[in-house]
Amino acid sequence: MKPRHILSPSCCKAFVVALALLVGSLQASLSWAQTDSTAAGARVPSSEGEIKLSFAPVVKATAPAVVNIFSKRQVTQQRRPSLFDDPFFKRFFGEQFGGQRKRERMESSLGSGVIVSEDGLIVTNHHVINGATEIKVVLSDRREFPAELILDDERTDLAVLRVDPEGARLPTIPLRDSDDVEVGDLILAIGNPFGVGQTVTSGIVSALARTQVGIGDFSFFIQTDAAINPGNSGGALVTMDGQLLGINTAIYSRSGGSVGIGFAIPANMVRTVIDSAKNGGALVRAWTGITGQTLTSDLAMGFGLDRAGGVVVSQLYGGGPADRAGLKPGDVILAVDGVEIQDYESLRFRVATRGLGEQVPIEVWRGRQNLALNLPIEAAPESPPREVVRLRGQHPLAGAQVANLSPALAEELDLPGAWAGVIITKIARGSTAQRIRMRPGDVLLGVNDRSIAEVADIDGALASSQSRWRIRFSRGGKVRSIDIGR
Repeated sequence: MKPRHILSPSCCKAFVVALALLVGSLQASLSWAQTDSTAAGARVPSSEGEIKLSFAPVVKATAPAVVNIFSKRQVTQQRRPSLFDDPFFKRFFGEQFGGQRKRERMESSLGSGVIVSEDGLIVTNHHVINGATEIKVVLSDRREFPAELILDDERTDLAVLRVDPEGARLPTIPLRDSDDVEVGDLILAIGNPFGVGQTVTSGIVSALARTQVGIGDFSFFIQTDAAINPGNSGGALVTMDGQLLGINTAIYSRSGGSVGIGFAIPANMVRTVIDSAKNGGALVRAWTGITGQTLTSDLAMGFGLDRAGGVVVSQLYGGGPADRAGLKPGDVILAVDGVEIQDYESLRFRVATRGLGEQVPIEVWRGRQNLALNLPIEAAPESPPREVVRLRGQHPLAGAQVANLSPALAEELDLPGAWAGVIITKIARGSTAQRIRMRPGDVLLGVNDRSIAEVADIDGALASSQSRWRIRFSRGGKVRSIDIGR
């Protein structure tokens, strides 16, 4: 029989003392935790009602306005070469074995969207409907509508659709001021991940003003840890007051699934695109008329600033908005309408989300002192007219399509500062221009000794020689030349 262990009186007394000390320590720790949590504005639920707190009311108010988007597009598929493509077989059996090298097929894709007006206006991502020949919208109550594409903007990765609800009032989500959100705020992501059906995930705002993401030309995203997966694109990121904070657009992932790093286009940019769609026109972006670079910590020291952040003005378009506002090369733009500017992408976003015709206050650092200026918000002018021409003839540039550069075309092609000259916009496959390795985006500077400033100058420059040409052009900011001789 195993002996029993009995505590002696002295041991019992020591055990009771130790137990009392442990209980006291736990009570003190609990009291400290409650005090600290109360000071921080958080506390443990103290009633059954508080334990039952839920996101359900927010979901009920917003989920009906999040839709599934099914799109179909026709794609050309290259057929693999086969033995029957050999001319020997075709000679005896004709084309019945070889057939066509290409075939057409329909490709389907799935995404999400958000209803933003009761009469059927829906916003989604450009990449959800890109190239679609047929778009169908399915509501959360399983009603289905064919959709018409109203506005599609690749640079912001946003698109606006319209459905006809046949007199019915559709559920909507109001847009929130996305500048009013803070890191740590609770949010919900609603969409249709992997096509499993409408799904709600929760999380917080992980970061704001993410500009180095590389998703679109206007990179300025809200980062969240709410689970976002394929199919969520175009869905809603909503706040606890039931308002639309952003449109879910991308995730950072090495596996294709969510790892807690998702990005949403802010509602302020979404509002700009929706307003353009409601006005029935193409998206016209506001333009500053400057080029610049982000103020780094090394540059900040030279400008007499104690930290990085802001945009150094490099170049001004004469007579443009920034020039008329009084900006000068070397100025540092620190803030737009009271919001600090961290980098060049932040400046572009702040300007792009303002309405045309507005006057926006900006804070500028010049000569080691602050200045307050007013920047007029305008569209980029198309001067001179682009005058698109396809070049033909017996010369090296045959097959190239060219146009006059202007601020408007430079904005369209995302070429900041390329406000003048002649640019190659397209090159025909197999053309002479392609064979000498010219590319779309090359800016023509001259042929032989003749300068090219406008499209009208090209014919005369090409006619200056029949046997030898030296073509000068700019590519990626570097001047290059090609010599061609017969």
